[in-house]
Amino acid sequence: MTPVGGWPFWLIFLSAAVLGGVAAFGLAPFGYWWATVIALTLLAPVYLSSKSRGQAAWIGWAFATGYFVHALSWIVEPFLVDAPRYGWMAPFALVFMAGGLALFWALAFWVARKSGASGVGQTVLLALIIALAEAARGYVLTGFPWAGLAQVWVDTPVAQVLALTGPYGLGALTLLATLPLGAALSRRKGIFLPLCLSVGFAGLGLGYAAMRPDVTNTEHIVRLIQPNAPQHQKWDPDYAPLFFARQIEFSALQPRPDLIVWPETSVPAWLGSAQPYLDAIAEAAQGTPVFLGIQRGDGPRIYNSMIYLNEDGQQQGLYDKHHLAPFGEYVPFGDVMARFGIHGMATTTGNGFSAGPGAELIEAGKLGLALPLICYEAVFTQDVLSAPGRADFLMQITNDAWFGTRSGPYQHLAQAQMRAVEQGLPMMRAANTGVSAMIDPLGRITKALPLGEAGFIDALLPAPLARTLYARIGDYPVFFVLFGLTALLWRNARRVDA
Repeated sequence: MTPVGGWPFWLIFLSAAVLGGVAAFGLAPFGYWWATVIALTLLAPVYLSSKSRGQAAWIGWAFATGYFVHALSWIVEPFLVDAPRYGWMAPFALVFMAGGLALFWALAFWVARKSGASGVGQTVLLALIIALAEAARGYVLTGFPWAGLAQVWVDTPVAQVLALTGPYGLGALTLLATLPLGAALSRRKGIFLPLCLSVGFAGLGLGYAAMRPDVTNTEHIVRLIQPNAPQHQKWDPDYAPLFFARQIEFSALQPRPDLIVWPETSVPAWLGSAQPYLDAIAEAAQGTPVFLGIQRGDGPRIYNSMIYLNEDGQQQGLYDKHHLAPFGEYVPFGDVMARFGIHGMATTTGNGFSAGPGAELIEAGKLGLALPLICYEAVFTQDVLSAPGRADFLMQITNDAWFGTRSGPYQHLAQAQMRAVEQGLPMMRAANTGVSAMIDPLGRITKALPLGEAGFIDALLPAPLARTLYARIGDYPVFFVLFGLTALLWRNARRVDA
């Protein structure tokens, strides 16, 4: 019997939801990783108090819903940019998104309870099944891995484990270090294995961080431009010229950098008619290459794109965003939905933006090969893993004005830091409203411009580290290990009793 075993189920359900909300304090901008650890540890006795598979599923759903409501509270912000049109959707979007993502956890709790394992063994199995559910959340139906458990470690030494296991492996280790320990402490027995898992996790995180090589800098200076255009004014004809002029001014200033990066959709014209704007950019750059975000059309299709202007101001590279944000950049069955006045928030045409062919590398002159990522793509580790070769640096351009001024931009930044650690590559990040930053291959921010501030930063480009283990093996070996351990424990479930 766990300490909460005698509670009425409504109180157990409420406790799980509260613990989920507490767990989300581990995410940016708070970064209270210990809150996540405590909440997961306390979740174990709450889960073990369930008397049926149905109760277990409701407990998992309640915890995850509380977690995602808190973690994804920023998701109401895009709907408030055009409040008369979309504002009514905001509360529904948050509730349905949080509750829908929580179904992955509910299923994991239901399956673990069905196994027949008991005590500590059941929470070990639960940790593995939740890890598999989180992997599914990151891949199924284009995926949405935002607010993964690994994200709470971003600004700690434990984040370096990402270079070994990636985000899903680190999330699994987090669960294995907390849930079994909570079960053992609540039952006051079987503490040895859970304690070994917890101490082993801490030792791995701290030990591997100490072994990571030092980061050196190249001699290249990169200028990251941040115009700070509020989304409701970004395309307004009265304001768009002001924001463009601001970026021109920042680009023209001395001393000259080796590369200039403008954020997502930073040119107020479609590529086919943007030559006067591109000429102005080239003149301001004074021989410095420029990466910039722009929209383009190709017949009936439209794309969210990035182009590279070389030293002569000529377009030399083009990348089309391939991982689009559902309901933001496109709407499923968009032509049908458009008849009811429902469009993607970033476009007003039928199905919205089209997806590009996939990850690409772009030559960036003397700086080497860039792997471009536009906004949402930096959230997906698989988008980086799918690159056709190894880049010299990662580059994210984004318009985080959509994400408001609370948690969204900071969580987006944290995920960019994760991609840098996973690959052992520096990440340069130009964001319309912030946070623009240079990130080294250990995920540390070397220079940044605060959220909501117009300006630019000139930052040294860090040198890449050797290719990480995770960059070599990717996610699938991690998934295979998780599935294999789950199958083994399931087979022996009735023999495992702490």
